[in-house]
Amino acid sequence: MLIFFTKIHNQMTGIEKMYSDFKLFAQYNTWMNARLYECAEQLSDAQLKEDRGAFFKSAFATFNHIMVGDLTWLRRFAKHSQSYESLQQLDQFPVPTALTSIPYDSWSDLKAARQKLDAIIEEFAGDITAAQAENALTYANMKGIPATKNFGDLVLHFFNHQTHHRGQITTLLTQFGLETPDTDLLFLCQDA
Repeated sequence: MLIFFTKIHNQMTGIEKMYSDFKLFAQYNTWMNARLYECAEQLSDAQLKEDRGAFFKSAFATFNHIMVGDLTWLRRFAKHSQSYESLQQLDQFPVPTALTSIPYDSWSDLKAARQKLDAIIEEFAGDITAAQAENALTYANMKGIPATKNFGDLVLHFFNHQTHHRGQITTLLTQFGLETPDTDLLFLCQDA
């Protein structure tokens, strides 16, 4: 019997850890976006939008793609049975229709929207409970293909997607000779 309760405790501890990780990942998202936007502001508009052969061609389009991914996933998360109040603010943002959408044509509009969305993401991450993370979420991708997956896993994917594309942006910025900021999550991890 002790083995059973130890196993349940360890599973719950893992769930609680994931829940606290969401808040850390949201803080990291805000911190990294602020640092990369500040770095990218050293470039001209033409440089930001220059096709550099990246998957989304330019740094500007890649910054917009992160916004598209965030808006798309957050709107899916808003349909969770929990109905997160923090995500009710999404109606002030455009609704992208493709992964290559450019919801913001100007750098200043994109930066302002990014800052607002990052605040929403931090609030949302703080609202998720361990029990909610274990629930399923049914959604459809942009092609209309339905899927049902573990909600907590989808939130982890959401944060991982941002990190993946910020890595591409870092590469694009260094191609222009810019010194990019440190990107390690380690800088936000608390000492034990």
